[in-house]
Amino acid sequence: MYRDNKIGLTIPAYNEERLIGPTLDAIPDIIDVVYVVNDCSTDSTADVVRERAAKDPRITLVDHETNQGVGQGIITGYQRASVDQCDLCVVTGGDHQMPMEQIPALLDPLVEGNADYSKGNRFLMPDDGLDDMPWSRMLPNAMISFMTKMASGYYKIFDVVDGFTAITRRAIDLVDWDSAWKGYGYPMDFLVRLNAYGLRVIDVPRRAIYLEGERQSQIKGVRYAMKVTPMLIRDFFWRIIFRYLVRDFHPLLFFYLFGLLFLPLGVVFGGFLIYQQMEGVGVSGPRAVVCALMVLMGLQFLLFAMLYDMEESK
Repeated sequence: MYRDNKIGLTIPAYNEERLIGPTLDAIPDIIDVVYVVNDCSTDSTADVVRERAAKDPRITLVDHETNQGVGQGIITGYQRASVDQCDLCVVTGGDHQMPMEQIPALLDPLVEGNADYSKGNRFLMPDDGLDDMPWSRMLPNAMISFMTKMASGYYKIFDVVDGFTAITRRAIDLVDWDSAWKGYGYPMDFLVRLNAYGLRVIDVPRRAIYLEGERQSQIKGVRYAMKVTPMLIRDFFWRIIFRYLVRDFHPLLFFYLFGLLFLPLGVVFGGFLIYQQMEGVGVSGPRAVVCALMVLMGLQFLLFAMLYDMEESK
């Protein structure tokens, strides 16, 4: 128990036979029940978990019959925690690279009613481990975080790829997880869904851990960013329609619509006018003015939409 709350811990694991043991050994006493979701590992991950479970009755092994992705592993843990009446559920990786001693920092905002979901942010602790983060990971992380801000509406959230999180049972039960993204990229998709349901998210400073010689994050520079970009675009339109039209109504829906209509049209029209000028065809003043108005109106609509979205998501 932690501050009179039952705490569950979900650990998605796939081929973590070397590090799942140390991860389980580091679990603090405040955790009441542990769900290790074995995502159809091909190594001895399940055997190691069973060995630890024989010594620690808090540990439960949950096996997936097929590999379903780390996102589904977390969702499975969420659902088990809800069934077992856990008030809060923490998520850590099975690679022993998340600071278990900082779990109370994740839980406190939820216990105090200040948030429904808390997540680690390694950028808020630059003097405690972030210097070890290679630039090949830091830059894509920053790029993905900026894209996620617009897709999710949480403009104050950063380090969106961090999987060290905690969530309330109310949030687990409220969100429809069936259509959530199941593979890598799930943290950004989860944020979009939390915002769509009007839930509060907070960043918590956390220490970055990088074990020498161990497998690191799946973020592989620009290629990873390109892989998740279509998901973020899809999620953006889904969130805007679901939150501001289906669940409620807000005029920012039209601001986004006009902004995303006029700005691209103005840019394309401007490119056409430049092409005509290069080909020696004169460009009339009225056409240039129309092009400029489309771009300016598109930018204005888009910026106002983002401003209203930011205010609604505070």
